[in-house]
Amino acid sequence: MFLIAWAVLLLVKLLVAWRLPLFVDEAFYWQEGQHLALAYSDLPGLTAWLTRLGVEIGGTHVLALRFPFIVMGAALPWLVAKVSARWFGETAGWQAGLLTVLMPLSGTLGLLALPDVPMALATALCLDAGARLLDKVNAGRALELALGLSIGALSHYRFIGVIVIGFIALLLIRRGRQILRDPRVLIALAIGAVAWLPLLAWNLDNGDAGLRFQMVDRHPWRFHADGLSFVLVQALLVTPLLFIALVQTFLLSARDRSESASQWRYFGLLGGLSTLAFFILGFFADNERVSFHWTLPGYLALLAAAPIVLAKWAPAWRKAMWAMLLLGLLAVFGWYAMVSVPSLRERLAAEKWYPANFAGWDTVADAVREELTMMPAGTVLLADNFKLGAELGFKLQDPNIRVLDHPLNHKHGRARQLQLWGLEGEAALPKPGQPVLLAIGTDEVRYKDLLAHYHALCTTVGPITPSRIVNVDHGAQRFVLARLPAGINPASVAPCSTPSMAYIDQPGIGAEVSRRFTVKGWAFRDGIGLSRVDVLIDGKPVAQARYGISQPAVATYWKISNDPRQPNVGFEAEIDAQGLAPGLHWLGLRLTGRDGLAADWSEQPIHVRD
Repeated sequence: MFLIAWAVLLLVKLLVAWRLPLFVDEAFYWQEGQHLALAYSDLPGLTAWLTRLGVEIGGTHVLALRFPFIVMGAALPWLVAKVSARWFGETAGWQAGLLTVLMPLSGTLGLLALPDVPMALATALCLDAGARLLDKVNAGRALELALGLSIGALSHYRFIGVIVIGFIALLLIRRGRQILRDPRVLIALAIGAVAWLPLLAWNLDNGDAGLRFQMVDRHPWRFHADGLSFVLVQALLVTPLLFIALVQTFLLSARDRSESASQWRYFGLLGGLSTLAFFILGFFADNERVSFHWTLPGYLALLAAAPIVLAKWAPAWRKAMWAMLLLGLLAVFGWYAMVSVPSLRERLAAEKWYPANFAGWDTVADAVREELTMMPAGTVLLADNFKLGAELGFKLQDPNIRVLDHPLNHKHGRARQLQLWGLEGEAALPKPGQPVLLAIGTDEVRYKDLLAHYHALCTTVGPITPSRIVNVDHGAQRFVLARLPAGINPASVAPCSTPSMAYIDQPGIGAEVSRRFTVKGWAFRDGIGLSRVDVLIDGKPVAQARYGISQPAVATYWKISNDPRQPNVGFEAEIDAQGLAPGLHWLGLRLTGRDGLAADWSEQPIHVRD
């Protein structure tokens, strides 16, 4: 069963990884790999080195970039199986390996080129080495510990937590306290400590920017109630019955103080204390970025020991657990597969769980290529944030795309690294008169901050006249491309001209409408103004709206707006939908400026009654 599940999972992982668009963090790790260094602003060097290895062997393709991580992810279940089998028997070992294959959190590991993959492998090596050292200390086992500690140190700052919990677990075991005094173990620990030197040196050279981001800036360090969701989220990602089994493993092993159960207790303490620590940390740490995967190192230790607990379960409950694991893994891979297919992904366009970090990069890259062919030789491509710059860099095979100073660069700890490469800041701005193609990711700031972002761009580059609007998945991802053939010109920002902005007040997103319904809202374009608003359904014009209705609340909200028609920026249109089939349709706008430039606004779903 293990061999079949492992082989099928590996095949599925390869197929999905081949089709799945590049995640934004993967794109930045690729960019780091093209600028080889011992450490970077956000991470130690290993993740970037692995992406470089992948593309050097297989070319600039998502599957090649991910391949080293897929190999590591495929090796992990074998290692967990080996660890478990050594102490609990062959049957328990294969069961532990199968649990690792099927648990969604570990089964999907390696699908994306992320630092969690080498960190998980490092954890498993340390787990194996620690258990073997509890049995007998020798040079080979100490060397395995040194290898695991070194890989972890080169993977992520979070591996410090694995080391701390490992020390605590060993200190709670009598035999563990003994081995920590052994010279061979101390040498292994020293080798692991040396592996942190590149990261330490980077931080010393850069004012502790990386350490400060990981430990201070990204965390509020004040109590918030989001930690309450930890148990629910983890139970879903581990699957509920296995989560119960892992909790049981921790509780039973923690109470077992017999000398013959050192490894059993070691696995339970290491896994349980790690998970408990992240549960407590969840009430004080970063709650804006994804962190559900932080618990995986602890689960690996519990998975190795869980077969002992599962053996005591009734057969019906064990079967239910295996079935739940399989369904959970299929659900997660189903989501990744859906993200890989544009026709399926666009159905989430108006939902809060729309996968924006996977979507639109191919489309905007194609549009950039076309725009560049219409601009003079030597045109500089300038992105407004690191995500867009890294993704375009991968698609265009150019790791040196310049980016503007953007809040997103600082939020994700990438600003300092971009500055070191000379790709952000005043030094990275094109020279006066040098042609520029500006690419803007409009969804990387909150909508209420978008107009201020446009005005900040005006201050930096000058008036923004879009040459193309790229709407992906009905505008769920939206990009603005602006040609600046005369180069940046911040001196001419009065008045600042920007792309259009709009909002549909009626009908609401996902509303059910009759065969005749009214569309109301507002739209404006700073510096230029609008001359016409057309209502679209499924991309086709169905009515011209009456534009110029007074909307004083809009002018009050967008205080910095300099649209010459403010506050008369409201619109209204009566729509005859008699010719439409009942069901789902997409409502949009076409906004035409007084300069004749037309741009389609993002669409929203409506449901036409039968």
